[in-house]
Amino acid sequence: MSALRSTHFVVWLAVASLVAGCSGDGSQLSPADRSASFVTDRPQGHKHTAPIDHIIVLVQENRSFDNLFATFPGADGATSGKTHDGRTVPLTKHVLGTLDVNHDYKTYLTDYDGGKMDGFDLSDFIHSKQKVGTYPYMYVDPNDIKPYWTLAQQYALADHMFQTQGSGSFTAHQDLIAGATAIDSTHSVIDTPLGSPWGCDAPPGTKTSLITTSGQYQRAKGPFPCWNYPTGTLRDLLDAKHVSWKYYAPAYKAGSVGALWNAFAAIQAVRQGPEWSTNISIPQTNVFNDITNNKLAAVSWVIPDQPDSDHPGNGKGHDEGPSWIAQVVNAVGQSSYWNSCAIIIVWDDWGGFYDHEPPPFMDDAGGLGFRVPLIVVSPYIPAGEISHTQFEFGSVLKFTEDTFGLGSLGTTDARATSIGKLFNFNQAPRAFSPIPSQRSRAYFLHQPPSYEPVDTE
Repeated sequence: MSALRSTHFVVWLAVASLVAGCSGDGSQLSPADRSASFVTDRPQGHKHTAPIDHIIVLVQENRSFDNLFATFPGADGATSGKTHDGRTVPLTKHVLGTLDVNHDYKTYLTDYDGGKMDGFDLSDFIHSKQKVGTYPYMYVDPNDIKPYWTLAQQYALADHMFQTQGSGSFTAHQDLIAGATAIDSTHSVIDTPLGSPWGCDAPPGTKTSLITTSGQYQRAKGPFPCWNYPTGTLRDLLDAKHVSWKYYAPAYKAGSVGALWNAFAAIQAVRQGPEWSTNISIPQTNVFNDITNNKLAAVSWVIPDQPDSDHPGNGKGHDEGPSWIAQVVNAVGQSSYWNSCAIIIVWDDWGGFYDHEPPPFMDDAGGLGFRVPLIVVSPYIPAGEISHTQFEFGSVLKFTEDTFGLGSLGTTDARATSIGKLFNFNQAPRAFSPIPSQRSRAYFLHQPPSYEPVDTE
């Protein structure tokens, strides 16, 4: 077991005991204390000193860093890439809507090619199973994603954010609430369940796939996709400290292929408990109402509907993702929450698209995965910051844990560098300027649900 990953298992039972015994009132500090610089690695139970009372995680789909920010000034992008036969090919400019490329663990290993990052041309298209050739070697026209570039220019763009696992969306969304997908000391779930919907509502007999700590891939050897992790999820830490949370997810129809796109749909204690009615908010546009009505939780995850997710596959270039993100940010920025918020915009996996930067290490759970974009928006972010610090999904969890004094899950949050270092809490809060976008908030509020899966891999 690698040293970087072993922390998770060494503290397993200790963390479970600490979570069970957490207590605290979450009261605010004095203004003097709250103006102090943010400090990471606080002891459990320490009240936060940063002026952040609300963290909002906006999750988008299937884009590598080079795919969205290859030409962003000052960032670690690339405009050419290597193929498996030693050629150097240019990255071609495309619209945001594109074809869907395989992005499971097998494809990750092929693309990675032992760190050479030259196997992307050997992948398959998901639906046709044909070889992609140089198709993944592309970047999105900046004019097609203007809100993302505007946000990156006005706030912070991190160009070394790595997904936790070289796998698809199912486990990526688990990592964003749990920091890992380890179901015991030697097995982690990887790839998607072999049946949909993903989670406790899957058909009886649905299996998951596993990767062992020795690196063995075990297809269809995992449990039914409805479990409680031994270390819990961030929900457990939040509940223990009486910190409010909410998870906004798209609407669904029972039995439809898009029935559930929701990380907590696979967490038994939530899906089959009372919090499914109180903390899971469907549809995702409820976030606008909660902001307007001053009902925003301390921690929120916001999952878009399929047309607004940046997910490739429609081939038409009409994805509304940038406008969706801009309108959620605008809703917060134009509300009373602005001076106490941190908005984290992250893409869940690389989607099969080329990226030139190899993951910095390999652990025993199929990661780190490839780079994905990370934009952090807050009145305490210096304008135009580009961070080259190594982050991973556990960095988001660690920031949340530190902000609210939750303690640690002891998964990848234990090894990760907190995104807290992007903030300057000594600066006066910056005034908000609305992010221009093609679509309005009203457009999304009146958009009928698609009932389509946000992702199928």
